[in-house]
Amino acid sequence: MPTTEEPIVPEKTPTPDAARDIRTPKNRGGDRGGIAVGAVLLLVCGLFVAYGVLDSDEEPAAERATTSTAEVTYEVLGEGPAVISYRGTRGDKEDVVADVGLPWKKTVSVPLGASPIVNVTLGEKGGTASCSLAVRGKHVQRATATGPFGRTTCTGGLAAPEAAAAPDEAP
Repeated sequence: MPTTEEPIVPEKTPTPDAARDIRTPKNRGGDRGGIAVGAVLLLVCGLFVAYGVLDSDEEPAAERATTSTAEVTYEVLGEGPAVISYRGTRGDKEDVVADVGLPWKKTVSVPLGASPIVNVTLGEKGGTASCSLAVRGKHVQRATATGPFGRTTCTGGLAAPEAAAAPDEAP
């Protein structure tokens, strides 16, 4: 009985090049590259957060402690809402309180050399509001605003740090 043999063809075996592609560091490098990019992005985000925390507008505690200040009391009497801006502890910047109900009173420590000031603006419905300013417990000024969008300002003066530190000389 004659037999015919068919040649045995091996099933598709990977070629040496295909097998090498699976195990090459090149493919693993792609995974490592993604991890590296993620790590760099995380580091950059962390630096932005640290910069925002460390670079605040507030003065360092050591500078605040050495700055001479005076106690200033702002008071606004009247009825209804008003917008009030006043010079606070930052000295060069005003704080703003919008739509505050009257009466309103605030005591702050203003750096010497900065002029204490309070501005009052009435709303659309108008009314009457008066501001007053006291430095170190002594009344300095009072002013009144009336009518729709009425405005008034109270201001005073504080001696500069050099003048406050100099001893009084008798003439």
